[in-house]
Amino acid sequence: MYAVIKTGGKQYRVAVGQKLKIEQIPADIGQEISLDQVLSVGEGDTLQIGAPFVDGAKVTATVLAQGRHDKIKIFKMRRRKGYRRTQGHRQNYTEIRIEAVNA
Repeated sequence: MYAVIKTGGKQYRVAVGQKLKIEQIPADIGQEISLDQVLSVGEGDTLQIGAPFVDGAKVTATVLAQGRHDKIKIFKMRRRKGYRRTQGHRQNYTEIRIEAVNA
């Protein structure tokens, strides 16, 4: 069984036992969280599609870690003008493991 969930402005296709890094959620390590914005649920040939969310569907996950991604360097330059700007960015994330998909 799999589900398509929405969290942090992004959509993820998840299945039981899968680990993934999502946008940061304020939760402690080891805490169990519930993701209730489920867009669709599928198993085999059957597929339930919500409008926009599937009624009564819920995905349960456990928080494994809180961290930051690798640094991304942003470099801007205009040729022949002497204009150069360098900036860096590290996005926060929450790593979770999917425990259950309830439809």
